[in-house]
Amino acid sequence: MRTLEIKRNDAEQRLDKFLLKHFKTLPKSLMYKYIRKKCIKINGKKCDVSDILHEGDLLTFYIKDEFFEAAEQKSYEFLKAPNKLDIVYEDDNIILIDKKPGVIVHQDKSYHFDSLVARVQHYLYDKGEYDPESENAFSPALANRIDRNTGGIVIAAKNSESLRILNSKIKSRELRKFYLCLVCGKPKKDEALLTGYITKNESDNKVTVHSFAVENSKDIKTRYRVLESNGKFSLVEAELLTGRTHQIRAHMASIGHPLAGDTKYGYKKNTPDPFKYQALYSYKLVFDFIDDAGILNYLKGKEFCVDKVWFAESIAHK
Repeated sequence: MRTLEIKRNDAEQRLDKFLLKHFKTLPKSLMYKYIRKKCIKINGKKCDVSDILHEGDLLTFYIKDEFFEAAEQKSYEFLKAPNKLDIVYEDDNIILIDKKPGVIVHQDKSYHFDSLVARVQHYLYDKGEYDPESENAFSPALANRIDRNTGGIVIAAKNSESLRILNSKIKSRELRKFYLCLVCGKPKKDEALLTGYITKNESDNKVTVHSFAVENSKDIKTRYRVLESNGKFSLVEAELLTGRTHQIRAHMASIGHPLAGDTKYGYKKNTPDPFKYQALYSYKLVFDFIDDAGILNYLKGKEFCVDKVWFAESIAHK
């Protein structure tokens, strides 16, 4: 028999979610069997996969030692990643990071050891704010994501309660995200709300904008305003009112103004060409909370911006 006490960062989640994160080698089907046969109990009582865990709960296990041994192995892959971050803001609960173009946020098929989430974990480990040995399942995580070749603000949560709140507020659109982009030409209107529908081709990771709903399409809304223009290029601020894959890139291209450097959506590369990446940056974040935000209430009404966007000052020279 083995026991495990539920800590703060393990609390307020389903039992099955916790078990799968803690016992990474435990097959899901076997986990269900163990629970059904009362080999896993909460506070000495029979439990269900959907039971919500609370801080201080004691789990009792009558399962194979091999699953505990695998969970206890001390191998921290995140220590291979750099520990340097471009920090826009940090407190006891969150970090706002200025992610540079070219950095992936999570592991993908090209991943070796470096990703933004690994950098965050390494940074907090070195600060003494993250100790994997004292956590049963939680590790610092990102609440939003940005494409590899797009830069801008990414939110990292230092604890599970902050992560749950951020995920909820992002879903309810209580975090407003503003982007700067450099588009080809000058839009006819200095300000506009673009609407439409979008479909995604998974095979080439490309989306198409439609003026009407089609099969498997999702609605999109993008508000923009032109900040500056020299005729050849325009510096535009765009706000995402829906958050779809490549939304700003495809939406601006659909009205005849693709982003500089964005060859996937219509930009014609010149030789030589200064745009290694598409000219898109998530430069401003506003915490526009409507309802209670728990331990993050102090962020209500706060606005954060990155200091410098790599293409923003170049328009006068293009």
